[in-house]
Amino acid sequence: MQTYRIALIGSTHHEHQEITHEIDRMQADFTLLRSGNPSRPLLTPWDATIRHRFIVVESQWQHLQKRWGDPMQTQPVSQVELGNFVDQIDAFVAAIVNRLNFWTSTLHLLQMGLAVLVIIGAMLMFYTSYLFVLNPVGRLSRGVSALKEGDYSARVAVNSTDELGDLAQAFNHMAEQLQAVHAGLEERVRQKTADLQAEQQRLTALYEVSALVSKAESLDELAHEFTAAVRHITAADAALMRWTDNTTGRYLLLAAEGVPQIITDDERCLIAGNCHCGQTHANAEPQTIQFRKSEERGEAPDEACVNEGFSTLFKVPVTAQDRLLGEIDLFYRSHRIMDQAQRSLLEALAAHLAAAMESLRSAALERESVVAKERSLLARELHDSIAQALAFMKIQLQLLRLALKSNNTARIDIVVNELDTGVRESLADVRELLLHFRTRTQEQDIEPALRSTLQKFELQSGVPVHLQFDGFGQPLDSDIQVQVLHVLQEALSNIRKHAQARHVDMIVSSLPQWRFEIHDDGCGFNTQQLGDDPRMHVGLQIMRERANAIGARLWIESRPGEGTHVTLELPESKSLATLTQKGDLERTHVT
Repeated sequence: MQTYRIALIGSTHHEHQEITHEIDRMQADFTLLRSGNPSRPLLTPWDATIRHRFIVVESQWQHLQKRWGDPMQTQPVSQVELGNFVDQIDAFVAAIVNRLNFWTSTLHLLQMGLAVLVIIGAMLMFYTSYLFVLNPVGRLSRGVSALKEGDYSARVAVNSTDELGDLAQAFNHMAEQLQAVHAGLEERVRQKTADLQAEQQRLTALYEVSALVSKAESLDELAHEFTAAVRHITAADAALMRWTDNTTGRYLLLAAEGVPQIITDDERCLIAGNCHCGQTHANAEPQTIQFRKSEERGEAPDEACVNEGFSTLFKVPVTAQDRLLGEIDLFYRSHRIMDQAQRSLLEALAAHLAAAMESLRSAALERESVVAKERSLLARELHDSIAQALAFMKIQLQLLRLALKSNNTARIDIVVNELDTGVRESLADVRELLLHFRTRTQEQDIEPALRSTLQKFELQSGVPVHLQFDGFGQPLDSDIQVQVLHVLQEALSNIRKHAQARHVDMIVSSLPQWRFEIHDDGCGFNTQQLGDDPRMHVGLQIMRERANAIGARLWIESRPGEGTHVTLELPESKSLATLTQKGDLERTHVT
């Protein structure tokens, strides 16, 4: 195309500069063909034919270039010369095409060879994967399926030492262990079931005994019910329960189940050490005694038990805080051995029994203490009220005798009036004491009990009372209510006896803590001179003792002619929150 362009320009007599430009372009193309362009890259595929064709084309170009580049040249390039040059260029291009076709065919052959190699490699890879991976994994899968179906004899062949071979060996080892475990599984299940049943029986026994000992109200009831229960739990042929006195070392028979009468009659009281029954110290542990025939040992201490057909004795000490309280004796007619489970069960039962015995003992001591306190309080109040009144009437009786001897009618009337007054006061004191000692609280709210107390006070004294409640606080426990009522009743009693009041106010507030205030408009007294009136002094002392018993504060304010103000304040509760708080809400009751 460039050759025809140059020939066309030369034939139309264009400017010489334009022809030179086209010649330079043609020369640049020859230079590109000769050296190529490495940056693209673009290179001529040289061989002998291509190089020869290029030399021919290049030599003809040099000849034509001189003729086209010389402006003085008058003879133009002929069509024959131009066609010959173009044919040489076509031959050069054809040589390049032939060379490229050769390399393309070679590349196709190489591609076909690589494709064949890829196919062969893939087939080899699949075969190798099947041989070394899929087949071993398949054997493992079939082995797992066999184990899943219960065939614990299934094994996997080990054909290699690689990871899959190690996995196959581990599988075989696991299968052997599973087969061994399964072989003894039924026996283990049976043993475990038996252990669980035994444990359940022990727990049931402990629960039954715990419920039993919690309901017992006396030692005799506890002993009989516990002995019957422990005999049933341990499947013993006979059972005894003995209580001991640590000071004398004697064992007293409390209860017996299944024991022949001859043994219970002879062993109602035993000395420790004279028989197999009876521990000698508190640190003794449960023991098993196997009885022997008396012919082998002569006169033996277990002869009575042997004669009655007993062969084994389990004796279990009952201890609490290193103190020996008694002993449980279990008799069996067959040879028995106390295993660890049975030993633990008997120790637990003995511990429950010891706790129950201590609980009964503590309850008895507490009842005794309560009775002693109430008796002391009753004696003190009788002494401070009725006893003094009786002493006063005794003196009046002596004065009456003297007046009768002297026939002093005026003196007799005075003494009789004094006696009548003393009898009336004694009767009022007796009624008041009966009222105080019959005080009980059936409700959690103290208000109904207070209203009842104030109504009785009004009936006895004829003095009106104004009761005012402020707030709603946490309810008081029944024992605290009783003590509070006793303190208030004592304060009201002092008002009735000594204050000569016309009106009484009682204010009760429960927030933030319970506070009881009693104010009367009576004659009052000098609080610094309480010791001058023994009756007042003793009454106030009783009030203070009751207040101290519940941790409350009590103070008394009084002046002669200005009445008396008594305040009882309970400590603020720390265990329970206030149930309801209504600020300044106030309930006022006039009784």
